[in-house]
Amino acid sequence: MSKNGYNKTQLALVKAINMLCKPLIRLLIEKGITFPQFRELMKELYIEVADEQFSLDDKKPSDSRIFVLTGIHRKDIKRIRQLGEQDNQQITSSASLSGEIIARWSSMPEYLDDKGKPRQLLKSGKGNDAGFDQLVSSVSKDVRSRVILEEWLRLNIIRLKDDYVVLNKSAFVTNKEFKEMAYYLGHNVHDHMASCVNNILEEDEPMLERSVYYSCLTENSVNKLNAIASKQGDELLQYLNKQAIKLYDADKHKNDATYRMRLGVYWYQTQLEDSSDSSKETKQ
Repeated sequence: MSKNGYNKTQLALVKAINMLCKPLIRLLIEKGITFPQFRELMKELYIEVADEQFSLDDKKPSDSRIFVLTGIHRKDIKRIRQLGEQDNQQITSSASLSGEIIARWSSMPEYLDDKGKPRQLLKSGKGNDAGFDQLVSSVSKDVRSRVILEEWLRLNIIRLKDDYVVLNKSAFVTNKEFKEMAYYLGHNVHDHMASCVNNILEEDEPMLERSVYYSCLTENSVNKLNAIASKQGDELLQYLNKQAIKLYDADKHKNDATYRMRLGVYWYQTQLEDSSDSSKETKQ
C-alpha cells in the first residue's frame, strides 16, 4: 500500500488497517466477493456512517457535506441515498435465537444437573421438571420446539437419547453452518472493533480490550497455553452468562433497559513468518 498522501497519524492507522483487513480480504476472495463488489459496499458504508455519525445540529448531512467527509462523488452519493434502506436490514438469523436458548440451558438452575452442567431434557417436561419444549418457549413462543429440535439435530448441536434431548459440547462453540458463523463474525468482530475505536478516539470511558502475545514458542508450549486458555476462558464465559441471564430477566421490562454488552474470548496461533519477530507483548 502506498504511503503517499497520508500524514503521520493516518499512516499509523493505515498500517493497522492493512494488518486487520488481510484475513477479511482472504475470506472475501475465497467466497467469490470481488474488489468491484467490495468497493461498492465500502461506498455505501462510508455514506451510511457519515449519515449516522457526522450530522451537524441534528440535521442530516447534505450530499456536499458527505462528499467533503468521504471523497465519494456526488453522483454516487445521490444514487446510493436514493436506494434507501432496501436490502440493508440486519441479517436476521436463527443464530441469535439458538444462542439464547443454549445460554439458558447452560445457566438456568431448572436446566442444570447436580454438577451445574446442562442436563438431559425430556422433549416435553413432566411435573416440575422443565423439558425441551419449555426451554424453547421460555425464549420465544413464535417458533415451535420441534422446528428447533429438527434443525439442531441436522447441525449436530444436540442428539437424542431415548426420549431425552442431550446438548453436545460443540454447541458451546456454535454450529458449523456458514450462515451462522458469518453472523457471529459480523457481530463479534464489530463489537471488538467498536471497543478499540472508542478507546483510540477517547470518546467514552475506556472499554476492556486486552490481550497476551508471545512468540518464539514451541508447538508443545503453544498447545499447553491453548489448553489453559480454553479452560479458563470457558469458565469465565459460563460464569458471566449465568450472571447475565439473572440480570436480563430482572431488567428486560424496565424503561431504562436500553444497554447491551458483549464479552469475547479468542485464540489465534500460527508459525512465525519472520524469525526476527521475537517480541512479547502483554496488553493490560
